[in-house]
Amino acid sequence: MSSALAPIRHGGNLLAAVRRYGRVAEDWLDLSTGINPAGYPVPALPADAWQRLPQDDDGLAEIAARAYGAPHALPVAGSQAAIRNVPALLRAGRVGIAALGYSEYAPAFALAGHTVVPLDERDFARDDLPDGLDHLVVVNPNNPTARLLSPDRLLRWHGQLSTLIVDEAFLDSTTMPSLAAHTGLPGLVVLRSIGKFYGLAGMRCGFVLAAPDLLDALSRRLGHWTVSGPARAVARLALTDTAWQAATRTALQQQGQRLATLLRDHGLTPVSQPLFSWVPDARAPALHEALARQGVWTRLFDAAGGCPASLRLGLPPDAEDAWQRLDAALGVTPSDLQAGATDHPLLTGSR
Repeated sequence: MSSALAPIRHGGNLLAAVRRYGRVAEDWLDLSTGINPAGYPVPALPADAWQRLPQDDDGLAEIAARAYGAPHALPVAGSQAAIRNVPALLRAGRVGIAALGYSEYAPAFALAGHTVVPLDERDFARDDLPDGLDHLVVVNPNNPTARLLSPDRLLRWHGQLSTLIVDEAFLDSTTMPSLAAHTGLPGLVVLRSIGKFYGLAGMRCGFVLAAPDLLDALSRRLGHWTVSGPARAVARLALTDTAWQAATRTALQQQGQRLATLLRDHGLTPVSQPLFSWVPDARAPALHEALARQGVWTRLFDAAGGCPASLRLGLPPDAEDAWQRLDAALGVTPSDLQAGATDHPLLTGSR
């Protein structure tokens, strides 16, 4: 375990690349997020979605609960709204958070008076939890390391904690069962997102699945109209479109495998989920720079959590020219990057 909190950083910062490299936004292949590049087809919305105040009793909470298989759901303005507000509803204590993971959790818990305990990736491979934790945050699959934990392990850990928060933002595209059905248990909170699988990150809509007392407290804290009327209308459509969901899940799994194969063909060692591949390699900064100079924008991570520096690459658009461009860019990176990626011991058996 390490002691320093990671700074807040996000992918999707294409304008930073534009300013740094002088290439206009339209000329970039932006792979810096894990968002589905072929998102849900949003139809034209009725005028009242824009003209009326959002209706909290429009059925969205019930639709989300059914879609995720949860007893209860609370719509929120993206997972971010929950991440920033749930810590204040919990008794202050020691919270375990991955040192290499989504960087919003640690400052949110620290601001609410908790003691943040950064965890290495090895800590998540243990059967037992580190001593002295009151709360634990698990992003499942983890962003960026693609670590995916079974429901059985998570439920076992839940029994040892006051609160277990499981962020399932990337789970929709996998075959791993959700913990949603268990969220009637006290101290178990699951977060779901419309942004990743549905490719609707700009909508800012997500859901908190938890016991009613926590959802009621969070609802009072957030107040009315936390999710806009248009976002609620689109979410109701997307969550009930099971045909689109099934076809998209199959397509993303195929594309995720294609991305991992392409990276391996260029001598890298990715750890993959359908929406992104993670490449842990001490040479990641040089590879990031080499790709950027060819107009391919990736997400660079510093060494953390017992892992070397690394890159995360999201899926290219589902068009052959985008895949060919990535293939070509990987093929002309400096020769010292072609020898193969660092085979980090934590990754054995994870590919």
